[in-house]
Amino acid sequence: MLVGVCDFPGSYAFPPAGYGGIERWLWAVAVGARTAGADVHLLGPGWLTNLENDWVRKPVRLEDITTGSLASRDLRSTGYDLLVVGHEYPSLPAWTRTWNELDCDVATFQHSPVFQHADSAFDGKQSRLYCYSPEMIERYAEHQPIPELAVHLGLDEEEPPATAGSDLVWLGRIDEEKAPHIAVRAAQILGRRIQIVGPVFDEAYMRRHERLFSASHVKWVGELGGPAKTAAIRGASVFVYTYARTYVEAGAAVFGESLRAGTPMAALTWREGTCAEAALCDQTGVTTVAQPDQSDETAAELLALAIEQAEDLNHTEVQEIGMHRFDPAHHFTAMSTRSC
Repeated sequence: MLVGVCDFPGSYAFPPAGYGGIERWLWAVAVGARTAGADVHLLGPGWLTNLENDWVRKPVRLEDITTGSLASRDLRSTGYDLLVVGHEYPSLPAWTRTWNELDCDVATFQHSPVFQHADSAFDGKQSRLYCYSPEMIERYAEHQPIPELAVHLGLDEEEPPATAGSDLVWLGRIDEEKAPHIAVRAAQILGRRIQIVGPVFDEAYMRRHERLFSASHVKWVGELGGPAKTAAIRGASVFVYTYARTYVEAGAAVFGESLRAGTPMAALTWREGTCAEAALCDQTGVTTVAQPDQSDETAAELLALAIEQAEDLNHTEVQEIGMHRFDPAHHFTAMSTRSC
């Protein structure tokens, strides 16, 4: 099978050094495809140039190709069986015009809870949409979504054997939607130190919770990538997961990242059917469901209890399950197989 993994215009490299969910997912698909025995081409100029030593890298984007051009004929003669692309592209006329000339499958994973697809974007067979959680499946039901846990990888983020860590860790973009202040308060309730890893996206949000974020039990690490990111997750006793009441988590890279590192999770959700429910089991984490009308303080208290329970889980077992559940080759095989 010949697979083209397509980049897109953005501010992060492919694969990114730290934050960048869709970019990391596309890299995981490329790695998984190669591991599963497929031939892989990295399509688009965004892929790191030093990958050319080990990968076929073609700096061309389908939406930039003119019908009947030499580039169009070259792309068609290559004979792709499958293109994997960001979720917006099967609804982009310029992209689909070129794809329609290739007579190959296209697969994508829904990484946004609000993007509106064209009515004809997916047929469930040649063009396939994959969704993480029951609530995402429900949101995109008209496009025949297929349930699948997304896998995300970064360069040099191979996980060493699991170990029981010490501090708590929270990782993600720091803004209102991700609500790390609740994780910080839960740690404070327990008298535990928590490391906050990730880029600040919302300075106003930081200022609103300045007293909590500046407390002595909070260690601000900043954005990490590569071995340092893996070490921060692996070195924690529990990964604490939060998000805001009205936010819908679509792709949730952190579940796979934490479980593959062997770190159990304590997850706060505000309803059933979320990514936490899809990703975790009794052996890998504890999910607590708060009611949307409950206060942040009550939610933090519930999360604190979940953290205490998650600390009893076995890190080695968490990693074994995580490596199986978030295996790139398995993920690619699932996405490359047409449903009957």
